[in-house]
Amino acid sequence: MANQPIDLREKLSRFSEHWSPKVIARLNDYEIKLAKLKGEFVWHTHEDTDELFLVLEGELTIQLRDGDVVLGPGQLFVVPRGVEHCPIADGEVHTVLIEPAGVVNTGTFGGDLTAPYDDSLA
Repeated sequence: MANQPIDLREKLSRFSEHWSPKVIARLNDYEIKLAKLKGEFVWHTHEDTDELFLVLEGELTIQLRDGDVVLGPGQLFVVPRGVEHCPIADGEVHTVLIEPAGVVNTGTFGGDLTAPYDDSLA
């Protein structure tokens, strides 16, 4: 591990695909990921873990069955484990995600938007 800061803007400039989180660092058993989001994702749950969304740029709506949470730059929200949710980004949104290692982006849903594991930016 190099004793260098991680430049989030530089890491974000290295990819363009949406809904495909990239691991940029590890913290104990957790992974710090960057993602670009655009459009509507899928309703899904993560049965065994909470999921943290921190918005860096844009506006992200996290739909929950009992109401929406809207996040702007500098705001975060933790989706509790087992809570069904569906992120929506009208324009492009840049986010930091913090999750245990190995969490699949579509949780229990699966499907075409399931991203392959990518730690190429770590």
